[in-house]
Amino acid sequence: MLKILKYSFYDLMRSRWSYVYFVFYLLLGFVLLFLNNDVSKAVITLMNLIIVLVPLIATIFGVMYYYNSKEFTELLLAQPIKRTSIFLGQYLGVAGSLSLSLILGLGIPFFLYGLLRSNAIWDFSLLLVTGTFLTLIFAALAFNIALSNDNKIKGFGYAVLLWLFLAVIYDGLFLMSLIVFEEYPLDNFSLVATMLNPVDLSRTLILLKLDISALLGYTGAVFKKFFGTNFGFILSVFVLILWTIIPIWRLLLKSRRKDF
Repeated sequence: MLKILKYSFYDLMRSRWSYVYFVFYLLLGFVLLFLNNDVSKAVITLMNLIIVLVPLIATIFGVMYYYNSKEFTELLLAQPIKRTSIFLGQYLGVAGSLSLSLILGLGIPFFLYGLLRSNAIWDFSLLLVTGTFLTLIFAALAFNIALSNDNKIKGFGYAVLLWLFLAVIYDGLFLMSLIVFEEYPLDNFSLVATMLNPVDLSRTLILLKLDISALLGYTGAVFKKFFGTNFGFILSVFVLILWTIIPIWRLLLKSRRKDF
């Protein structure tokens, strides 16, 4: 598996899109720090971009890499190598290269700006951690979709639809449900609904860490009461880990049963 992971990682690192992804975040970090001169404000702006952009790029890269390397994968399957090692190595190569581009692309400008001497280092660290989690989660979901659909068009369509649902449509449905059932106690429902979406959960954790939950009104007070505690934070990280492990587990299960 390590050889396949190494090959996939270096293959993607040689790709021009990996450099485009890295340079985009590098320039974005420099521009935001130049315009704001305030790390906290830059983190808020980055959060709005990362929460939407990172899942989209991880989804597209995951699907694209699977379909482009399908012939090579079939060649590997003819060798005495475990299927789980092949697909897990490819997934970790994709997710690892994207995570590295994100961390270095944003980390370099903030490090040069003097983030280590700033009180916002923990906020920025949480931003990178949630961004890495989103990369791992959506890359795994993309591999699951591609593995379940031999047709490229269907695979890309389902992958984009999944991103659109979790990043945009889910929020709309969530808000509509809060409005329709406003007469009922919705505290527990709000907490559960947030944890059922990794994008919303990541956004909530960052907003609470930045201590601007008051902007969310009553819902923000509920989130602050739960997610603002140590138990709530640990549970949220645990849920993000589950969101990462479950798609990987299904990926390995699907790879064993799929007829190539």
